[in-house]
Amino acid sequence: MTAPFTPRRDVAEDRLVVEKALSALLPPATTHPARLHEALHYALFAGGKRLRPLLVLAACRACEGEDRQAMAAAAAIEMIHTYSLVHDDLPAMDDDSLRRGQPTTHVVYGEGMAILVGDALLTRAAEILCGSTTAAGLDPVPPAAAAALMAAAGSTGMIGGQALDLASQGLHLPLEQLEDLHRRKTGALIRASLLAGGHCAGGSAAQLEALGRCGTALGLAFQIVDDILDVTGKPGDLGKSAGKDERAGKLTFPALMGLQASRRRAAELAGESRDALAPLGAAADPMRDLVRRATERIS
Repeated sequence: MTAPFTPRRDVAEDRLVVEKALSALLPPATTHPARLHEALHYALFAGGKRLRPLLVLAACRACEGEDRQAMAAAAAIEMIHTYSLVHDDLPAMDDDSLRRGQPTTHVVYGEGMAILVGDALLTRAAEILCGSTTAAGLDPVPPAAAAALMAAAGSTGMIGGQALDLASQGLHLPLEQLEDLHRRKTGALIRASLLAGGHCAGGSAAQLEALGRCGTALGLAFQIVDDILDVTGKPGDLGKSAGKDERAGKLTFPALMGLQASRRRAAELAGESRDALAPLGAAADPMRDLVRRATERIS
C-alpha cells in the first residue's frame, strides 16, 4: 500500500523544509575543528536554487510518497552538489571567485580548506545515505536510492564529466561529445535526483522509467540554459561570474550551435522531459512546475 500523497506546497516553502533538514544533518558551525565547520556552513548555506533536493521531493510525491521518506536523500544530494561546486571553483579547475552571489569558499578560507570542505560534504552525504539520519528524525535512505545517487556522482557520472570537461578545454568537440560530457557532469546528478525520489517512495518500474526519461532530458536542458545564461546573463542575476566559460576556452552549446539553436534545443528537451511524466498523471504536477522553472530561468 502506498503512502498518502503529500499535498503540493509552494517552492519557497519546500526550500525552507530542505534548509531545515540540511541544518539538522550537518554538525553545528561551532563543532571542533570550528574553522572547518564554519567553512562547511559557509559553502552549504550560501543560498542557491536547491533544485536537486526539490526534484527528489517532487519525484517522491509523483510516486505518491511522503516527504519524510525522501528528505534525507534530498539533503544528501544537495551536499554532493555543493561539494562539487566548491571543488569546481578551485584554481586547478574552473578558477572562479564568485558563487551563489558571494566569494567562493577557497577565496574566503583558502584552497586547502576548500578541498577539505568538499571532502567533508561528500563524506557526510555518504554517511546519510548509509543510514545516519535517526538524530534528525528522518526516514533512512533506501539502498536503491543511495546507489543511484552515488553512481551518478562517480567516475562514470559527474566526476567523469568533469574529467572530460578538463580534457576538452580549447578543443572543438562534435555535438554528440559535448552532450555526452554534460549528460555526465550536470545531467547525471539531476537524473539521479528523480530516480532517488522515486525509489524513496517505492515507485514501480514504470514510474521509475518515466522519471529516468524525464531526468535525462531535463539534465541536458538545464546545462544548455546554463550555457546560454553564461553568455547573456549578468553576474548580479546569476550569482556567479558571467562569460567565464569563454574566457577559460571551454566549448559551450551557444559557441557550437549559436544562441537561437541552443534555445530551440533547450526547449525541445524541456518538452521531452514534460512528456515523459505523462504516465504519472496529476501527481507529477510539482515536477512539471520544476521543469518549467529550471528551463525558463534567468539565473
